[in-house]
Amino acid sequence: MILPEPTAVPLRGGATLRWGVLAPGGIAADWVATMHANTDQRVVAVASRSAARAAEFAQKNGIERSYGSYEQLVADPEVDIVYVAAPNVFHRPLALLAIAAGKHVLIEKPLGVDAADARVIVDSARAAGVFAMEAMWTRFLPQTIVMARLLAEGELGDVAVVTADFGADFGDLRDQPVFDPAMGGGSLRDIGIYPVWFSRFALGAPSSLFAKGRMLDSGVDGQVAMILDHPTGAQAVLHTTMLADTPTEARISGTRARVEVRSPFYAPDGFAFVRGEERTEFTDETGLRGREGLAFQTTAIAQHVADGRTEAPEHPLAVSVEILETLDTLRAQVDAG
Repeated sequence: MILPEPTAVPLRGGATLRWGVLAPGGIAADWVATMHANTDQRVVAVASRSAARAAEFAQKNGIERSYGSYEQLVADPEVDIVYVAAPNVFHRPLALLAIAAGKHVLIEKPLGVDAADARVIVDSARAAGVFAMEAMWTRFLPQTIVMARLLAEGELGDVAVVTADFGADFGDLRDQPVFDPAMGGGSLRDIGIYPVWFSRFALGAPSSLFAKGRMLDSGVDGQVAMILDHPTGAQAVLHTTMLADTPTEARISGTRARVEVRSPFYAPDGFAFVRGEERTEFTDETGLRGREGLAFQTTAIAQHVADGRTEAPEHPLAVSVEILETLDTLRAQVDAG
């Protein structure tokens, strides 16, 4: 089997944007580092509610300007697009702040705390005519682009089963936002969104779903097993947990062939295309691994903005809303026991 070539937007040599970061933290640091190291995109400003924290982040990451308020950053005329890297509960207010200032926005996953939040963001971005996207970076990896071609061209046949898991031991650091319901925490929102997105990528929106899980004493879902049914008869069997490390693998199995994505399936590496006794390997030749893969979405966004788009066709806003609708239903089922 000769696999399709990846058609990701080149990491260098294309359109560029001047980025601002709202709420610097761990994910923002990794995002800035890989973007500066591997693309022509540049972060020109960072803002935090603490001026000292913003200044320290700027110094460590080679950023020109820092601000002690979010309002100052979105008013900066030299910022084209804002990356919202705050905890989940702040996605909506910070995205709306940027949109109201006429800035394009990239918003960390999930787009909002729930689907209602997401719809407000979507409506505001569309009314303002700015580009907006949820930071589902996995969709922009070379391996995902190739898998999308295989699905579109029917190389797997009729997809029957999708399996995916994402488990990580978050330890006893219960002061983390992920353990706090007031911060929009929980395994589904934080890491479960990856297997749910992967299912949506391969099968579309589910027609019905079932979830069973474990609520933690803090009031968030700590572990969830899911079965999603689809109109074609296909099923997705998914799992997420904050209580243990798991293989974090994913597979799409069809009537003609299957793909087995290497662990961790959400990060750049590759997959195997398996048809009968034939096994063909795809490996991401950029050499980027782990969170270095955050870079791919930034160059794609810059090209979309240059082309006059206000949404990414790879991951449109309607899909982000649909995924949150699924997460809302799953979480309600777990909460109900």
